[in-house]
Amino acid sequence: MRTAKRNSLFLLLALVALACQRAQSQAPQKAAAQSDAAVYETRAKHDPDGIGKFYLGREIAHVMGYQGASWLERPERIEEEQPDKVVAQMKLKPTDAVADIGAGTGYFSFRIARAVPQGKVYAVDLQPEMLAIIEQRKKQFSAANVVALQSTETEAKLPDNSVDVVLMVDVYHEIAYPLEMMRSIVKAMKPGARFIQIEYRGEDPTVPIKAVHKMTVAQCRKEMAAVGLVWKETKDFLPQQHFIVFEKPPKP
Repeated sequence: MRTAKRNSLFLLLALVALACQRAQSQAPQKAAAQSDAAVYETRAKHDPDGIGKFYLGREIAHVMGYQGASWLERPERIEEEQPDKVVAQMKLKPTDAVADIGAGTGYFSFRIARAVPQGKVYAVDLQPEMLAIIEQRKKQFSAANVVALQSTETEAKLPDNSVDVVLMVDVYHEIAYPLEMMRSIVKAMKPGARFIQIEYRGEDPTVPIKAVHKMTVAQCRKEMAAVGLVWKETKDFLPQQHFIVFEKPPKP
């Protein structure tokens, strides 16, 4: 009888200890989540084209839905955004692994694929409808080195330490959880990898784009610094957009 009571007591103590260990291991995760939530601010009065959520002083814009896929392929985009010049300015190596975040219809992904014939292009998008378009175009262009990946609002779902270059074209300002998303992207970048952010120039009121869909260089630099990326250069060869290059610091 005493042995049975003693065993029951030991079992109870073991369960209590296990519960304490779990609580201790989860505490840092909960604290980190609360800390991340604290960087966002919700305002009742905001731009109707924004979601009312602010990050580092900037309002986050609504995501363009898959219904706008045809707009991404508009003929005028060749002149307005000069995609071939963008790819040339990316200075890619044939073996590079490139992530096109918010790839949409693959407008840039398939151009990049031609520049990295021995490499890989991760065409990442949140919307399965966009990924379905990419899969169709992948067959059309025989682009075997394009890999379609569905992200979440907080995770790019890229393999760790796998990417040489990341490209975001007019996408970052629409990400609902920019801190979490960028942390996942930085985790996927190799040391010394480049992050190229293209955004409509927020400093220029003559650029005919809604304010929440534009960003200044200063704001871009502030938000990339928050995840440890280092600004390298800003190029303004595009008619309406900044081409901003950041780098993940190499290992010491």
